Amino acid sequence: MEMPKPAKEHAWLRRLVGEWTYDGEMSMGPEQHKSSGTETIRAFGDLWTVGEMTGQMPGSDQKSMSVITLGYDQAKKKFVGSFVSDMMDSMWVYEGTLKGDVLTLDTRGPSFKGDGSLADYQDIVEVKSDDEYVLSSQTKGDDGSWTKFMSMTFKRKK
Repeated sequence: MEMPKPAKEHAWLRRLVGEWTYDGEMSMGPEQHKSSGTETIRAFGDLWTVGEMTGQMPGSDQKSMSVITLGYDQAKKKFVGSFVSDMMDSMWVYEGTLKGDVLTLDTRGPSFKGDGSLADYQDIVEVKSDDEYVLSSQTKGDDGSWTKFMSMTFKRKK
């Protein structure tokens, strides 16, 4: 079996490798919460990135941690990855596409309704420059429209 060679999509992901600080906002119904923290994204071989984030949990004094993996599956012609957080018992599995400097990652997970149902979500990574990117999250409503509920701006430390 021949080992896959890195593609241009892998090079795009490498732009995220580094140490970052972030400030963000999350809307949970009528309440808005602010958060801040740090993220370290490292290369995992030539084909993957692994990001580890630590920050203030919105609306709480607790710290939270999360890990995101991202790669590009050349057979599927899609970005793929996963997300886990110490605040959730679900693993989020991604498939996504890149348009310009905007990576849209589709996933499915527990609905905000709290009734055990599932909902469609998107995490959107927009690279603004080599030293800044924005991560936003949105969920699809019953009417098919998307509602943004989180946005975080990351600034490169190094």
